[in-house]
Amino acid sequence: MKKIGSWLGLILATLSPLSAQVSVEVKLEQDQFLPGEALRAAVRVTNRSGQTLRLGAEPDWLTFSIESRDGFVVGKEADVPVTGEFVLESSKTATKRVDLAPYFPLDRQGRYAVGATVRIKKWDHQITSEPTSFTVIEGAKLWQQEFGVPRAGGATNGEPEVRKYILQQANYLKGRIRLYLRLTDQSGNKTFRVFAIGSLVSFSRPEPQLDKSSNLHVLYASGPQSYSYTVFNPDGDILIRQTYEYVDSRPRLQPHDDGNISVKGGVRRVTADDLPAPKAELSHDALDKPQP
Repeated sequence: MKKIGSWLGLILATLSPLSAQVSVEVKLEQDQFLPGEALRAAVRVTNRSGQTLRLGAEPDWLTFSIESRDGFVVGKEADVPVTGEFVLESSKTATKRVDLAPYFPLDRQGRYAVGATVRIKKWDHQITSEPTSFTVIEGAKLWQQEFGVPRAGGATNGEPEVRKYILQQANYLKGRIRLYLRLTDQSGNKTFRVFAIGSLVSFSRPEPQLDKSSNLHVLYASGPQSYSYTVFNPDGDILIRQTYEYVDSRPRLQPHDDGNISVKGGVRRVTADDLPAPKAELSHDALDKPQP
């Protein structure tokens, strides 16, 4: 990180009359993140200039700066890709969505602020948003497991790549608990992906198991009588997401002799968030038969 003189450095460029004609605003999906978690930002550009603007042709038409509360600028590891030309008519608003996490090393806990700067080439001017604050928090480790990554085509020659699944939980939004998956290399020093799985009931503990293909199956209580079931592949992609209700028996993971895993007990409730997506003819609150 690099020190600067003032927390107001992010918004100095807004002190021009042009800022009233073109405004820039940064919105985040949430205000708390784990280190390495996707930091998705939506930049809203509103044009009140009376002129039609052409933006997005130059790679530096939109840039970002992140600063910590104690006045350090987070060093950018690479330029955020933002190209894609578009026309913004007067009185209209356009939104550009980006994930900032791959381009800024936010591995320290603390309070930060992100600002976005739009450069209008034909005016030889730039407008910077007011800073939007967020916090990087440290999650509590619940479970971890090393695994070998299967080779393409089932090849068995050569030493397998070893990775690690880590389940973490973190408090957010006034005490609510969120469950996360962190996928790393064997040492845990290199993070490939951080994924927010969902809200976790405070008294419950997730049930993780690996199948024969090194896919991670996670079953956890997401409500007083509801359980969420998620399956990830070794790249951290979601293969399955389902919801089960505690009816007569509690849902639990059942390993099979062939190396596969399924949910036993409970009753599945089909929802719009299911993966694979539910068929159109199924109601979002339809219930399957109890699992044997």
